[in-house]
Amino acid sequence: MVCQLRVSLVKDAKKQEQMWERQHEQAADKIYFMCSDLGGFFLKIAQLLAKPDMAPAAWVRKLVTLCDQAPATPFDAVQRVLEKELGQSIDEIFDTFDEKPLGSASIAQVHKARVKGNKMDVVVKVQHPGIEKLMMTDIRNLQLFALYVQRTDIKFDLYSITKEMETQIGYEFDFKREANAMERIRHFLYENNKKSPVIVPRVLRDTVTKKVLVMEYINGIPILSLGDEMARRGINPHGKIAEAAKQSILNSLSRAYGQMILKSGFFHADPHPGNILICNGPEVALLDYGQVKELPNNLRLGFANLVIDMADNNASRVAQSFRELGLHTVAKCENEQQELLRLAQTLFDTKMPAGQTVLQPFADDSSIKKIAVEAFPEELFSVLRTVVLLRGLSVGMGVNYSCAEQWRSMAEEALLSSGRLTRDVKGTSRRRASLRSLRAGR
Repeated sequence: MVCQLRVSLVKDAKKQEQMWERQHEQAADKIYFMCSDLGGFFLKIAQLLAKPDMAPAAWVRKLVTLCDQAPATPFDAVQRVLEKELGQSIDEIFDTFDEKPLGSASIAQVHKARVKGNKMDVVVKVQHPGIEKLMMTDIRNLQLFALYVQRTDIKFDLYSITKEMETQIGYEFDFKREANAMERIRHFLYENNKKSPVIVPRVLRDTVTKKVLVMEYINGIPILSLGDEMARRGINPHGKIAEAAKQSILNSLSRAYGQMILKSGFFHADPHPGNILICNGPEVALLDYGQVKELPNNLRLGFANLVIDMADNNASRVAQSFRELGLHTVAKCENEQQELLRLAQTLFDTKMPAGQTVLQPFADDSSIKKIAVEAFPEELFSVLRTVVLLRGLSVGMGVNYSCAEQWRSMAEEALLSSGRLTRDVKGTSRRRASLRSLRAGR
């Protein structure tokens, strides 16, 4: 309020912008140190806030570093966890082991190493001691806060979302489960494509425990460093080469997620910037399979219907798709169908509204304020989170694209292969193909 008053007294627009930037930088520092000091779930909150479509640029620059540069566990504590879990000393297992971590996040940190008798470089993921108890305490406190907040003017089923978060984050502490998920997704993507849209690391099965995971080392540049790498190579970050590379990266990620969510139903649910590497050329590696989700078939196919509705801007169908998904809403506006479509696109599409670079989901004119979401299926939270993180990546790269439009053909294929022809999907496909032919013939 004080800053807003000060800014209002200044007439020069450039000076106003500078004042707001300084204020955002001060706020970013405070949030950064709070999340860094408290650790646990607060590092997850920092990851969610570090999105250019949701927060000021100063916040994003500061908080995004906590995606892979969170406070690290001292090496002597890492060594104790490793040797207890694997039953041998580090020197007995590894020829080399870098004491300085490659990166550290909310639940674990990773070190580069080389296993004895194997010339391949590997990454050793080690869980932070005591993190499970701390994180789950934080989430239960968050659930109490969610119950309070949803009794105010935010009529959204936040409690169900926090319950799903509790389940999903609870899974992250079992690295055996993560290894199985990584292998399953790798098999699916590599078997169903001539070339997988993303690289998935291989697991070294003999060195996997609940708190230690050893996998193939992928050589690449963190997506957060892409702009710096382009500058180092003398590439104009706004030129045609850079734009083509960004489009290719987003296309690869989007194709991988469309296939996982709509065709398999089993998907990586944590595409924050710390989990994405850019390898040779515009190849993309997807890391960290601690958060994965398997959608029941009814939700997978219900979401396929919603994808088609969003891609076609078909407002008249969205209410039916929401009912299929178990997403219960109550309208507080006259143009209910259009607001339901807006709500669907806000929650489940990456495309930003024209002229907007920052979403304000709880603004007075937002669809979330006009449509009360009384029941939100817990299983859909991972889809929501995935789309929100993909949107943040696209906005950060300066590319506005619709995942719904890209996933439309996959959604049709999923519905057709399931035999669920409750809608005229074939007819719609033929009409779209006919329109494309007519345009091409002009």
